[in-house]
Amino acid sequence: MPRGLRERKKTRTRERLLRTALELFAERGYEGTTVDEIAARAGVATRTFFRYFATKEHVALATQELIERWFLQALRARPAGEPPVLALRRAVLESWGELPEVAGLSVPVDLHLRTCRLVARTPALLAARLRRAAGCEAEMARVIAAREGLDPERDLRPHVVVAAFGGVMRLTEHRWGAGRDGSAEALRALAVQHLDHLAPALAGAWGEED
Repeated sequence: MPRGLRERKKTRTRERLLRTALELFAERGYEGTTVDEIAARAGVATRTFFRYFATKEHVALATQELIERWFLQALRARPAGEPPVLALRRAVLESWGELPEVAGLSVPVDLHLRTCRLVARTPALLAARLRRAAGCEAEMARVIAAREGLDPERDLRPHVVVAAFGGVMRLTEHRWGAGRDGSAEALRALAVQHLDHLAPALAGAWGEED
């Protein structure tokens, strides 16, 4: 089989497995779905599943990891003169604005959003998501440090800003996952609402609002 055709076939198989897994998670729940069932519905052997995904957890978090990589790319592309908090804010809103293009590579946007809410409501997946987020936040700190000309091993400010930003985003995802409106618009609105409070909360007194 020519290399190009072989690679396209592998891509189609991976995307079919991913979409099938997320559909089954939506139907039966994460714990109620087995790897054997995913492989059977996708029309492949179970061993084929493990050629593309190391675990069931890996396939459940695959699209979220894709969005994180897209966000890091958007952060690196922000203008050099933007303050760190503003660059983070605009990068995340920009990457979410391009969600149809990103998620559409593998699964429909609505299925991706349903999976995000599933992760937020499934303790095992939420714990795995938080573990994996540490790696993304470390890279975010390195990007911010490079933008500001700092050594992230000596200057803690990039890590502090990223930790605050990451906390805001986790709060946003938690409240969105627990709410009734699971749309992308609702997620973005909550993100904007929480991000609007980030800079004021980090600087100045917390007096009553006028």
